[in-house]
Amino acid sequence: MPNSLATPAQLAAAREARAGYRAGLVAPTSGVAHGLVQANLISVPADWAYDVLLYAQRNPQACPVLEVLDAGATESLLAPGSDLRTDIPKYRVWRNGELAEEPTDASAAWEEHPDLVSFLIGCSFTFEAGLVDAGIEIRHQTLERNVPMYRTNRQCAPAGRLAGELVVSMRPVPGDRVADAVRISGRYPAVHGAPVHVGDAAGLGIADVQAPDFGDSPEIRAGEVPVFWACGVTPQAAIMASKPPFALTHAPGYMFVTDVPDANYMV
Repeated sequence: MPNSLATPAQLAAAREARAGYRAGLVAPTSGVAHGLVQANLISVPADWAYDVLLYAQRNPQACPVLEVLDAGATESLLAPGSDLRTDIPKYRVWRNGELAEEPTDASAAWEEHPDLVSFLIGCSFTFEAGLVDAGIEIRHQTLERNVPMYRTNRQCAPAGRLAGELVVSMRPVPGDRVADAVRISGRYPAVHGAPVHVGDAAGLGIADVQAPDFGDSPEIRAGEVPVFWACGVTPQAAIMASKPPFALTHAPGYMFVTDVPDANYMV
């Protein structure tokens, strides 16, 4: 377990956020509980858990594992008292690689599959606090939008029955602050770390940066450079490509807010 403790104000913010999501609040979580770790979720029946673990191990920048819960468990050690069935604003239920529904309460998934093994994977929303503290604007927060995310032409290392492409998130950064953004995010390898690409989106096989595969379209202003980070939605691309019979994930941009300060994952 991480050692640094959240402040009372941070804990109050995280617990208030999770309580709101449990009560039905639906909103992207970027900027929520400043300075605390956020996480992506993928839950699969136990007979697929090794495939997911191996896929994450072979693709650590895109899929940095923060916690693996026991089969059937729903309380994260990163947030005592939490419930992964209810404490994320929006979920995705996948059947044979197809998106079946986007519920705001995933209790039915555990009723259908009591042996679900859940993986919490690092999220770039975590290091956004460091960028904000350094005076780098997070545009999707300013505009109250979801972060834009894209499927790329970069294939992840396959593992077991899983294969798929890298997914990235993008933030526009002023040209004279790109080096700072790289340095700051690079201190957080457990939440994707430094960018995987800077500049023209075509270098990642993205045809139109204004048409993301997930999230909302960006606003890129004069003098700004698109900067792309590995994204924890990458396992969802593997689900779409590999078509396991069942999987549960968070909806892109709607994360699990923990009680753990980001300093625990800083190098």
